Amino acid sequence: MHEMKIGIIGAGKVGIAIAHVLKMKGFEIATVADVTGEKALNMARQYLGDSVRYTDSNMEVIEASDVIAITTQDGVIRDVVKEIHENAVRLDGKLFFHTSGAHPSSILKPLDEKGAILGSLHPLQTFPDIDSAIHVLPSTYIFIEGDERALRTLEALGKSIGHAAIPIEGKNKIYYHLCAVFVCNLLCSLLYASEGIMEKIDIRLEPFFPIINATLQNIEAKGPLLSLTGPIVRGDEGTVEDHIIALREMNLHKKIYKALSLAALDMVKERKIHSAATLDALQRILEAIDE
Repeated sequence: MHEMKIGIIGAGKVGIAIAHVLKMKGFEIATVADVTGEKALNMARQYLGDSVRYTDSNMEVIEASDVIAITTQDGVIRDVVKEIHENAVRLDGKLFFHTSGAHPSSILKPLDEKGAILGSLHPLQTFPDIDSAIHVLPSTYIFIEGDERALRTLEALGKSIGHAAIPIEGKNKIYYHLCAVFVCNLLCSLLYASEGIMEKIDIRLEPFFPIINATLQNIEAKGPLLSLTGPIVRGDEGTVEDHIIALREMNLHKKIYKALSLAALDMVKERKIHSAATLDALQRILEAIDE
């Protein structure tokens, strides 16, 4: 059993999943708070059991805990901080961390006036539900940042929650979050857009899963640059032109195709596999879309 008592503010997917994993690793989850009502707390109870105190008071969590995880939605974090700052007399030695990917620990800053230690801890993962979150957390990289005093504890928590804990500077959090959005959220958007094209010929996404999975495996093995295939890599100007004609009535899809094909062209330039004339021709074809 680890000595620290951990409190959770916000009984959502991330908070419950993290608390469950830490509890299984021997950490004491002292108190869980959620102001939205009994439904969230009852869900937390299903995963954490009856040894944890459940409350609608954030201040009860702080009183009972040494480490407080603010696992609310991003837009609520500042409200929680304001409430704590207004109601707590002293917070000496207590570690507060939030689980936002986009924000640095500095959004907790009012709490350091009362002696709190500040940090952030973000699992680089997608959590559609609690069960899947618990399942994937052991293989997930955990990014941490904050006060120097916070990092040792956050590293221990991160290693207990996931595969490894990786420090990041607060000023870089927004770029880190952008990376996560590109590889996860916008990947979903890309595949959703792809379904719009599939509908024209009455096929579904399912037959494409093998090529999607093979592409991801190639990227994992040798990186995106060397995994790129297709007409841009082949210098196939005719196919690119045919694609653009096929997309003539799909304006959003044309914009997506243009942007990603220009990115692919940059990759081809880096690989130095075509003559300047071929590269220039492809550039002109792509740049001319909707001009």
